[in-house]
Amino acid sequence: MRRVVLVLGLACLLLAPSAAGAATRILAVGDFGIGGETQRATGAAIERFESTHPAQALVTLGDNDYSRGRSFARNWRESFGWLEGAGVHVAGTLGNHDYEAGDRGAYELELLGMPRRSYTRRVGDVQLFLLDSNDVSDAQTRWLERRLRASTARWKVAAFHHPPWACGGHLGHRDVARRWVPLFERHGVQLVLSGHDHSYQRFAPVDGIAYVIHGGGGAGLYPIVGCLPIYPKLEVGRVEHGFLSVVAYDDRLVVTALDLRGRRSDRFTLDG
Repeated sequence: MRRVVLVLGLACLLLAPSAAGAATRILAVGDFGIGGETQRATGAAIERFESTHPAQALVTLGDNDYSRGRSFARNWRESFGWLEGAGVHVAGTLGNHDYEAGDRGAYELELLGMPRRSYTRRVGDVQLFLLDSNDVSDAQTRWLERRLRASTARWKVAAFHHPPWACGGHLGHRDVARRWVPLFERHGVQLVLSGHDHSYQRFAPVDGIAYVIHGGGGAGLYPIVGCLPIYPKLEVGRVEHGFLSVVAYDDRLVVTALDLRGRRSDRFTLDG
């Protein structure tokens, strides 16, 4: 079983690998797509952080658009148009609000760097498994198992919108917990990132896997409430807007939660 050290939580695409021994940084944000000044502030906060902490990729954890498709492209470019110039690749996932414009969120795929709704992407020594938790189907679950089994990556990180457990405005997603969590355990996933609950939550590791929610990208926040007794222990819960930084080294992953001023809210390390 991997040791967790707490310091205070259908396609395969390859990005340019990091230099030998260099760290790989991935940023993540969820539930941000409300448009206007709030979304622009989120994009600006991530841009400020990235300017001094260069990243290879930005993962979105769903609910990229609350406008039902009316202003997604404009909102995205106003908030995150800087990513291309900074050399930061986008790896998107879809949330429930992304489906509200119809056609299963397809209008977002190109801008979010998504070849389809479920896919993998290799970033240095990290392989991302980017899933569509709106539809935990047999077909997607079989695809996920095949991809996990075939992966030779040093670090395996799964990202999708609906968490298997949550202690805020939403409960966990039963099908994700029932069908995908056993695959993560069986095939050596180290970190699982989700959104949907509008807060930051980090759970005690389950079979060495860290589960983190960050749905605080800009939408209205939810209070932290009592967890169901069947859930893992909630180790950190913060009601705040912000984003995540995941840094992969040869021997560890360092995950940091930051608020929109760039201040650290939480940090933990996964040893390989």
